[in-house]
Amino acid sequence: MTETTYDVRVWQLKVRKNSRGKVTSYGVRWIVATEEFYESFKNKAQAESFRSDLVSAARKGEAFRVDTGLPVSMSRTVEEMSWFDFACAYVDMKWPEQSGNSRKGIAETLTTVTPALLATERGKPDDKTLRDALFGWAFNRDRRDTVEQPQRVRAALKWLASNTEPVSVLAEPAVLREVLGLIATRLDGKPSAASVVSRKRAVLHNALDYAVERGLLDRNRLPELKWSPPRNVQALDKRTVVNHQQALRLLEAVRNQGPSGPRLVAFFAVMYYAAARPGEAVNLHRQDVTLPELVADPDTGQWREPEDAWGELLLSESAPETGARWSSTGRRRDRRELKHRGRGDTRPVPCPPPLVKILREHMRAYPPRSSGQLFYGLRSGELSQSTYGHAWERARKAALTPDEFASPLAKRPYDLRHAAVSTWLAAGVPPTQVAEWAGHSVNVLLQIYAKVLTGQEEEARRRIQRALED
Repeated sequence: MTETTYDVRVWQLKVRKNSRGKVTSYGVRWIVATEEFYESFKNKAQAESFRSDLVSAARKGEAFRVDTGLPVSMSRTVEEMSWFDFACAYVDMKWPEQSGNSRKGIAETLTTVTPALLATERGKPDDKTLRDALFGWAFNRDRRDTVEQPQRVRAALKWLASNTEPVSVLAEPAVLREVLGLIATRLDGKPSAASVVSRKRAVLHNALDYAVERGLLDRNRLPELKWSPPRNVQALDKRTVVNHQQALRLLEAVRNQGPSGPRLVAFFAVMYYAAARPGEAVNLHRQDVTLPELVADPDTGQWREPEDAWGELLLSESAPETGARWSSTGRRRDRRELKHRGRGDTRPVPCPPPLVKILREHMRAYPPRSSGQLFYGLRSGELSQSTYGHAWERARKAALTPDEFASPLAKRPYDLRHAAVSTWLAAGVPPTQVAEWAGHSVNVLLQIYAKVLTGQEEEARRRIQRALED
């Protein structure tokens, strides 16, 4: 049975300096029964936090273990592991069930926080090499031990394997604050976007829960820490949203971007008219598209589109581009369930007459692949983000005025989706229906498009006034 005692004395911090008078470490010395213990820390805040925990436990009358010198509540860790080894183990645990984008997000978060958990600066590779080694290799399960590693990466990983702090330091509030500070700051020193901070903090929280599960921490202290993240403002920037005439000019400009432009018009139109995400649009198949039947013109006998006839798109899967190194198939895109939906769930979206016409023309000019896929590259390969991104940039330059081109207006193809949702809301479609078509929750819809909805207040007042006058 482990021997414990209540005979504890904690000394003041001991400051160690080098020959030039520079502080090198802060030490905490304490005595449990007749045994003396000493812990050294690289900064004062860590040392003060550790000493404070010891003093607090002693004042509360908590028993201390004679073998470790720690209060019983701080002695529950059954094993120790370096941060680097733990982070790699966490990646491996999460890898099989994660999408490519989620894998990248985990690797990005772990790469961001690792500099706060280095045990020494001695022999440290330069910052860029460390980031490349961590993000591109260590935190990618399928590339970590491959022979393709450059020598500088191999050397950096060898150094990291021996020079990161134990996971247990993440029980210290000062260390957690330093980690959160890195999450909240970009490499250029500017604040990170609120959505990025929220996403990375969620990954960190999950990793700390895993550390508790592995017995490396007694509990996850992240929720206890008083720390204010950047305000999470998700509202849409109205400057990015095109009006209908601008959208038509952009689609026509896409058509003129050879050689890929003509086959990309329908791809962008699906985003503009049906609010599809790029990964949903690129994965659209012929069997997902229901178009109205053509009718015979009574005068000419020729088949033509019926007047004002709508179709429907049944979105069932998404294929966001993640890069071959992060995917499960080795291809740049992984087919996944729709965002925020379970496997097998679908989302019907109305297909208005202009989109009916564009899709019909597209399928005549570029017949679907044998799988039914509507959008593909010039050589029948996957449609890459770089291909449609470059075409979109050239189309913006051709279709917009110099001032519009320099502005955020339709800066990304994704902004066409925002234009579609904004159009539905401005047309008076109930938010519940818009949320269903767009694949949002109503709460998220109202947060993102709050400014669009605010613009409808005057019309809403007029409608109420008319109703009260009847």
